[in-house]
Amino acid sequence: MLIDTHCHIYKSEMENAQEIIKEAAKNDISIILNGTDPQSNLEILELSDKYNNVYAALGYFHTFADKITDEDISLLDSQLENDKVIAVGEIGLDYYYTKENKDKQKELFEEMLNLAQKHDLPVIVHSRKSIQDTFDILKKHDVVGSMHCYQGSAEMAQQLIKLGFYIGIGGPITHTNNKKTKRMVKKIDINHILVETDSPYLTPEEKKGEENTSLNLKYIIGKIAEELGMQEDEVIRITAQNAKRLFNLTID
Repeated sequence: MLIDTHCHIYKSEMENAQEIIKEAAKNDISIILNGTDPQSNLEILELSDKYNNVYAALGYFHTFADKITDEDISLLDSQLENDKVIAVGEIGLDYYYTKENKDKQKELFEEMLNLAQKHDLPVIVHSRKSIQDTFDILKKHDVVGSMHCYQGSAEMAQQLIKLGFYIGIGGPITHTNNKKTKRMVKKIDINHILVETDSPYLTPEEKKGEENTSLNLKYIIGKIAEELGMQEDEVIRITAQNAKRLFNLTID
């Protein structure tokens, strides 16, 4: 059993989304689709209702910070009651493209964390060029979750793990010049690692230039196994157990 804990396989991101989901099912891959706005959240709910191997994480991304309304929050609040929703995500902070709306990003992030607490759901967190602010906000909330595509230091990873967070590892670990992530993985316990693809983004080195899909989890798992000196089957088993534990999944 493979579990892709973070991807965007739905029509507004990938025209062939349903074909990819079906192919993942054939390969015994369960996938957690992450929403970023009202449209993608709706698409994910429809797909999770249709396919047994699809689970939903719903949230509002930092790009929505300047547009958020009370109606949007109320809508998400009601959607989180759906039985197939297993997390609030993708949420978080991103100062890479703009720092002009930091306060609004933080306000939205906190609203998402409040909803997660209300519904007793874990969170899936995006943090780019914003890890200290992200950490400081998470410390104020009683939440656990996943740090999506974590690119920070091993020291900060350990601090996040102490808060109850798992570290999401994706395609960048396979990139030849990404020594930082390889070093970081060696310094944290595999019992706190999740695997993800972020499809259709962050394609592994082996498939460079192609659209990423959940089928490429094997390259990420292979690189983790290589770096840790483990068998791939063991990496698969442990990371799947981690995902089941965090997201309260009952997958055989």
